[in-house]
Parts: sequence; C-alpha cells; structure tokens
Amino acid sequence: MNFDQYDNVSQAAGKDGKLDFQSEKFIYLADQANMPYGNYNAAGKDDLLKEHIIKDFQFLLGNKYYQKAEDQNFKKDKEPVKAIVIACNTATAYGFHDALKFMEKTGLNIPVIGVINAAVRGTLSFFDKDENGSIGVFATVGTIASKGYERTLREQIQALGYKGDIQIFNQGGYGLAEAVDEEPNFLRRDVSAPWESYRGPSLDNPQYKIDKALLEVYNFKKENNALLCDDPNLDDCSVIQLNDAENYVRYHLVSLMEQMRRTPDAQPLKALILGCTHYPYLIKEINTVFAELRNYKDRSGNYVYRHLIDDNIHIIDPSEYVAKELYESLAARNLFSDKAHNMWEQSEFYISVPNVTNKHVVLDETGRFTYDYKYGRHAGEIQEYIKNVPFDRDNISEETLSRFKKLIPNTFKLMENFSLKNKKTRYLDPKKRIIKKETILDSSSFFMR
Repeated sequence: MNFDQYDNVSQAAGKDGKLDFQSEKFIYLADQANMPYGNYNAAGKDDLLKEHIIKDFQFLLGNKYYQKAEDQNFKKDKEPVKAIVIACNTATAYGFHDALKFMEKTGLNIPVIGVINAAVRGTLSFFDKDENGSIGVFATVGTIASKGYERTLREQIQALGYKGDIQIFNQGGYGLAEAVDEEPNFLRRDVSAPWESYRGPSLDNPQYKIDKALLEVYNFKKENNALLCDDPNLDDCSVIQLNDAENYVRYHLVSLMEQMRRTPDAQPLKALILGCTHYPYLIKEINTVFAELRNYKDRSGNYVYRHLIDDNIHIIDPSEYVAKELYESLAARNLFSDKAHNMWEQSEFYISVPNVTNKHVVLDETGRFTYDYKYGRHAGEIQEYIKNVPFDRDNISEETLSRFKKLIPNTFKLMENFSLKNKKTRYLDPKKRIIKKETILDSSSFFMR
C-alpha cells in the first residue's frame, strides 16, 4: 500500500510521490481459522496445508463469500483476481509449486508471487560480494523445517557470485505468530496465573525450554500478566508461561544469540529475515531486544553478545521486495488497471471463521478450532471447514485493530473504507464495523449509496 518506487505514467524506476498501486483494487484473505500454517509440518500434515492453500486460491479466483459464519447461503458478487501474492512464508515454502500446478490446470495466465525469493534477493543486496557476515532466518517452525529460506539463500549466494563467509542461522519462532493472533493455547488476556492448556515455551518444554540460567538475559516483561509464574519470586518458579508477544520475541532472539555463541567462528549477524508476515508488527520490540543484547554484560563485566551483532543490523521485512516483484510482474504482462479503480475505496478484506453449521467441527470455548481438531484433520475430506466473511469487530480483536491502525495506517484506512462504504458490508451492525474508536457518529451515515 505504501510502495512508491516507480513513475506511475512511464513505469520507469524512480519515485514520483504517488503510490504505485493506488489505481489497483486489492482483495485480501486471512485464513485465520486454519492458522498458524507453521504447525502443519510438525503434525505431519503437509498435504492438508497444501489443500488449505489451494482453497485460498479458489476463493481469490472465485466469486463466493459468506456474510456470517451462521449463514446457509453465500453471496456471489466478489470479483476474481488478476494476480496473487502468497503473503505467507510457510505457504510459499510448502505450497508454491503446487499452487503453480493448480494455476496451470485452471488455464489462467496470471502471476503468482511468493515471498521467499523476493526476500532473499533483498537480503543479499546488503552484502558486498566478498563480505563476511551472518544471516538470521526468523520464521515459523514450519518455514524453518521446510529449509525454503536456507536453500534459496545458498542457491542465490552461489548464483550471484558471493565469495565471503556468509553463514545462515535459523530460529523457529514457535508460538510467536500464535501470540500475535492471540491463539488461546499460547496467549490469554483473561488469565493471571498459569493455565493448563498452554503450549508455548516453558521450563519443561523439551524443544522450547526456558533456561532459568538465562532469565536475566531474557529480561521478560512482567507487567499486565505478560509473564505467568506459580511463585512471586521468578527464580523460585516451577512453572513459567509467556503471555505477551514481546516475551516470545525475547525468548527466541536470546535463543538465536545462544545458538550463535555456541558456534565456533560465528560471523556477526548482519541481517535478520522476518520470515513470517506477523513478525514485522514487532520490529520495534526486535530492535529493543537487540540493543539490550548488544549491551549485555556478564558478572565479570564482559560483553556476551556484542561481537555477534553487527553495528548496523538490517531487519528484513520481505513485503517491500514482494511489492517490487508484483509491480514488475503486472508491468511485464500489461495488467495494470485501465479502469477507474481506487484502492482507497474499492479494496476488500475477508477472514476465515469456523463453519458453525458443519456438525463435524470441534470448537473451544473461544469459538475457534481446538488445536487437536485443527491439526488432526486429513487432506481429502470433502467438507466445508470454514467460511470466508468480511472483516468485522467480531472476528478481529481490538488489540489487532489497534496494531493495524498504528503500524499500517494506510492498510487500516482501506479496511475502514471497506467496512463503511462497500455494499458487501452494508448488512453489518454499525458497532461491528471496522472504524476508529473515536468516531462516534453512527457509521451507517458514512455509506456510499
């Protein structure tokens, strides 16, 4: 939405002060009900994940959507798309080639953009051809397990002729995307003490263990129930649970630095790829933690991690590079809109919710799929698990909307306009529309008749 790297008339490289996609219409789908995609690999359900991705494509290419999860009948006035961005690293890693095969079967010659290749090329642009340094890949567990980033980095390092010692360190951000989405097995704002169904890093999690010896290094936030323990004294806790997205960031970045510290001749971290689209929401927290780790001293006064963190570390948000690749693909195929589209007024936002009319789905007390049901399903079971509906305040949390408004204001404006001015959302109760809290007028008065 913020991309301006080309002249809108000539399409030549160079900013012209006008957003490059301002005349395009965007249709966005958040497959929230089936998220996080990063856990399907660990559950042995790669085929189910690929099926979800194909269904995402079918939605974008079709005209069908529901107004509410309870509706039996669907609407058929959504437009099909002319290009698709797979705006998920895990989906790109596991489903990109299957998606291309699916597109071949449809006979539709439209571009499909994945995030990994674009992010890798952008990351390597910060290295000189003979420069040493490390690249961190901070992504979901599923994306790391796919080796999509590491494989692509090594291919591009060789293909582009980089001769320096470029090392790659992977950190699976187990639980972080779930914490951002407030998945109840990883973060609950309605609790003040440890709870039984917690699945995040802990003292007894064999794969993602909180190390008591590193509590001073983690420097976890404690206010507002951000950290839950069974004893007022953190050192005496026998149960520790993370209950804030920043604390997940702290756990994983310390884990990454410890991994590097234990690696002989590790090169300083020069770039960190945020290999999950949730992570850029936490760039401020990521920079804060790196600053703390750069200045952290042990009891002898020695800097523990400073030699492992470059003075100018680049935090790579793949979105900018994806936007560039999308622009170039549309230009190459002459697909830019020649209609009077206006992304500010005509873009649309949909989210998947559990299909409550399907008697087979299993929901928890919050109305979401249970963890066991979500990852216990099998590919090839022909049923409608989810329904794609427009964004509203019932399916997007207040905290998430506040984050959108603060960090991606242009996108939030598109969401607000869709909620207020699009005919597809006319049915919404004014109180459920995506609108700034300070707006006190009845939102129905804003409708474009």
